[in-house]
Amino acid sequence: MRLAAAAVIVTLSTTAAGAASAAVPAKTSGFVRVDQVGYASAEPKQAYLMTTAAAPGAGFTVVDSRGRAVLDGRAGTRLGSWNSAYPDVYPLDLTRLRRPGTYRVRAAGTVSPPFRVGSARMFRGPADDAAGFFGTQRDGADVIPGELRRKPSHLNDRTAKVYDWPAFTGEDTDEIAGGLKRVGGPVDVEGGWFDAGDFLKFTHTAAFADTLLWAARRDGGPDPKITGEARHGLDWLGKMWDAKTRTLYLQVGIGSGNEQGTFVGDHDTWRPPEQDDADRAKGHQYLRSRPVFRAAPPGKPISPNLAGRVSAAFALAAQVEADPRRARTDLATAAQIYSMAKTTNVGELATGLPHAFYPEDAWHDDMELGGAELALAARRLGDPRGKTWLAQAATWAGQYIAHDSGGDTFNLYDVGALAHADLLRAMRGDRARLAVTGPQVIADLKAQLTTGARRAGADPFRAGAIYSDFDAVPHSFGLVATARLYRSASGDRSFDAFATAQRDWVFGANAWGTSFMVGEGTNFERCPQHVVANLSGRTDGRHPIATGAAVNGPNGVDVFEDGLDDYVDGMRHCPPDGSDANARFTGHGSRYVDDVRSWQTSEPADDFTALGLYALTLTATQDGH
Repeated sequence: MRLAAAAVIVTLSTTAAGAASAAVPAKTSGFVRVDQVGYASAEPKQAYLMTTAAAPGAGFTVVDSRGRAVLDGRAGTRLGSWNSAYPDVYPLDLTRLRRPGTYRVRAAGTVSPPFRVGSARMFRGPADDAAGFFGTQRDGADVIPGELRRKPSHLNDRTAKVYDWPAFTGEDTDEIAGGLKRVGGPVDVEGGWFDAGDFLKFTHTAAFADTLLWAARRDGGPDPKITGEARHGLDWLGKMWDAKTRTLYLQVGIGSGNEQGTFVGDHDTWRPPEQDDADRAKGHQYLRSRPVFRAAPPGKPISPNLAGRVSAAFALAAQVEADPRRARTDLATAAQIYSMAKTTNVGELATGLPHAFYPEDAWHDDMELGGAELALAARRLGDPRGKTWLAQAATWAGQYIAHDSGGDTFNLYDVGALAHADLLRAMRGDRARLAVTGPQVIADLKAQLTTGARRAGADPFRAGAIYSDFDAVPHSFGLVATARLYRSASGDRSFDAFATAQRDWVFGANAWGTSFMVGEGTNFERCPQHVVANLSGRTDGRHPIATGAAVNGPNGVDVFEDGLDDYVDGMRHCPPDGSDANARFTGHGSRYVDDVRSWQTSEPADDFTALGLYALTLTATQDGH
């Protein structure tokens, strides 16, 4: 054993360092996958060794930044197979590595990327970067130049025309049949955030993201960058709500043009957003003057998913806003929007146009969330309507548990975890008989985690999300957040290790060895399908990049059956040669392609990034000592 001396940073295992490669056959090779952001000193730490052949008991050595061996060990029991090229995956337990520092793992003739060990406060760094990505996403006059040199864009949105919902040529396309019919305007919808890699803006996703930004501000303490972005988002949501006519606007811009070819949409061209205001090209009229669509006719009930989540954003702001007058204004807005919810004969939910952009079909969770946040804001501001909102939130929680629970976990389409956690906050100290009890709500929170943990137990990399389908990364972040919310509500820490494993998976402890948040770790998404990043950033991992952007991550192999999409005119090729360096890691029905054309895996989105920001904020706050 390498004992003693100042060179030893942690206590060594009883396994000799020299044994690290003895158990591995000479022709065996592989990769060590680690959380490239790092591990908190006190938490369980697990890396993974994936090999080309069986290597039971393979030795490993951890070295510090100066190359000194500080920990030796052997791989644990085989976790399963990834694919035919890498049929064996083994866990490497690094838990005894507690001293702050930067390390690498050596095993099976390979070396892992570097990773840190230290205080959980390190996760405030990626959370802060995620808030910075919202700065990159800003639209309108109040942009933040940042490393991608953003400029004011879409100032014509200040006098936007309102149109009736268009007809589409099919259920799964955004191509418009015919033309657009104007029904109102002008309205001022300037500002807000781009929704994803393009320039469309949606109330549905903006409200979700803004709710999580305000929740991060409330639960994580003051943070100027998070607070600034939360306020920017709420200012735009305020423009999307016309209190005088009781009209909520749904969307700004169109995805594609029409089948007749008389106009184009946002997805048809690849250009800097600041060019649109002066674009006089034929057929570009709806790029220059972007159409706005209403969620419902003026004064008519609003889709309950929208009413719930938009009111939640305003009510959360009212909970933390320092200016009492502004807090009361936010509460009044939240209350008015919440009262407009259509909760009978609901029909298809309003999310975006077409609905296939965001095919949400559950809404009880949104109404529970809106009611819970209203109740908490009312308690802070001394509003007597708080008990009514609490009762409504509990009613919707009961409906969610009865009809929706078990179908999903925390993500854009299911906010039940946050709704439950904040309902429990609002229930504290209240003796009224409600539609649900605290233990019932806690049990449902736990059930979501149990669903993820069951999947993780059967996965070689302990992933709790379904990565052969869309949105694996936000689902993973959602499970991290849910575990933290559950722990705060119940005091039960039995899902802490599970939460750590989900974060690890996002940041590189996965089959591809990729961090799915741009700029975090050393091997991260290089070619996001993001217009601004593609035109203004680098493609080799060096800055400027879309720092802090969370992407979808792996997706089902079936979505690539017809290959990648064609390059759009003006798109920079990334990677330059069009190769797929990750092809050898395709497995378990999933594929990850780091290519600007692969929107299925490489497009960042506000909802992905907001969930990461909230999950990382909770992690840093709860374990930051």
